Amino acid sequence: MDWKSLPTINAGRVTLRWITEKDVDALYRIFSHPEVMRYWSTPPLADRNAAVKLLHEIHDGFRRQALLKWGIARCADDALIGTATLFNLDLDNHRAEIGYGLDRAHWGNGYINEALQALLAYAFEELALHRIEADVDPRNTTSIRTVERLGFKQEGYLRERWQVNGEIQDSLFYGLLRPDWEAVKSASFNRAS
Repeated sequence: MDWKSLPTINAGRVTLRWITEKDVDALYRIFSHPEVMRYWSTPPLADRNAAVKLLHEIHDGFRRQALLKWGIARCADDALIGTATLFNLDLDNHRAEIGYGLDRAHWGNGYINEALQALLAYAFEELALHRIEADVDPRNTTSIRTVERLGFKQEGYLRERWQVNGEIQDSLFYGLLRPDWEAVKSASFNRAS
């Protein structure tokens, strides 16, 4: 991994790219929406200043080599519509956690699936990761379908793991191993042929 700059990843109708100051309003729109943040382990952003702070945290995490957070931008106009993240990177053990969020206005269009397929390919093929983990609220059926479609396997149920805005939330813990990813990729390629 070249830690000088975050690579741009093309993913069909979207591109995964560096998030800049021009994206602050989009970050705020996405991560202040109550439906988008319903199952996150943090509350919605309170104001635009919180989005500026989030941008600085993203850039700082990259500088510390602890976080790779891409903006998901539509190819047609480069508008930021979400984020895809590898965090808790442990390159010695070849593993990381994945996170993602998409602007409510773009749900149901397949953008997150395209973005995550490209991100997983990068993680396994370029970063040589062996394992990627996902933490999903059991009530978030859409996200569960997303990770399962990508080949993640449920490995655990963590009771009362998060407390957000006074609400206690459970977690489903998912894992995706490189061989699982390769099997999903191969099956997808064979269906397309």
